Amino acid sequence: MTLIFHHVHIKTADVAKTVRYYMDNFGATRKAEMPGRGWQLDLHGTQLNITGIIAEQNHAQNYGIEHLAVVTDDYPATLAKLRENGVAVLEERKGDQGNRVAFVAATDGAQMEVIEKIPD
Repeated sequence: MTLIFHHVHIKTADVAKTVRYYMDNFGATRKAEMPGRGWQLDLHGTQLNITGIIAEQNHAQNYGIEHLAVVTDDYPATLAKLRENGVAVLEERKGDQGNRVAFVAATDGAQMEVIEKIPD
């Protein structure tokens, strides 16, 4: 099973202000708009997803750096390993591209997002 870092998700009460902060102060550039949600920025090779609270998500959401995301080439094995290790699966859902996505508990109230890789 291979994991690849994907993005950092920042949830904010003011998406435009937060986008401008990372662009003006740290040289981030706009990568793609997430219609109705926010923006994906490129921060020198690291993807930042900046949104508000997302109504369609049912797990507890927090402002700030909410989660780190990884992509897995073996979603069932990755989730099985996490469950075997006692990691709480907070929510499983279909991703925007029809792939599977899980939000799992991390330490100190943070979360990890596990994204099923879409075959090339």
